[in-house]
Amino acid sequence: MYALLVTGMEGAANCAQALQTLLGITVETANGRRAALTALRKREYDLVVVDDSLADADPAGVDPLWEAIGMALPVTVNFALSGTERVAREMRAALRRRQREQEMARRAATAALETELKSTVAGLLLHSQLALATEPLPEPIAGKLRMVADLAGSLRDQLSANVTAN
Repeated sequence: MYALLVTGMEGAANCAQALQTLLGITVETANGRRAALTALRKREYDLVVVDDSLADADPAGVDPLWEAIGMALPVTVNFALSGTERVAREMRAALRRRQREQEMARRAATAALETELKSTVAGLLLHSQLALATEPLPEPIAGKLRMVADLAGSLRDQLSANVTAN
């Protein structure tokens, strides 16, 4: 996991080193907006921590930075008022929020996929059973339709068992 600290404060490297120890992630520093943009072009970061003073001093100038962070979590911190422990807490909180959001998105995607699969399986089962009810039906075709119906029924049962297990 990689984090980028964007700040012009002295001691940023020491802060980054302390954060690495506290969080167990790689923390790099960028002294200002241009250096941050260069770093963001070179690597994908999980977190981008921006000093409030940079964002407040030039709100329009920091917009390209927000656009360049991609999928990284943006975190703003006032380094002048916050110690390393507080910055670490803010970073941990952002990572926990991201985990919760990802889990919720995963659950929603799973539910949507299950619904779509169930609908498709129900359609297969219904149409194969309707086709089997058609008279007269040559035996080779009837056998294949029974197999389709059995497979669709088996898949429906597996999907139902998976839903109850989750």
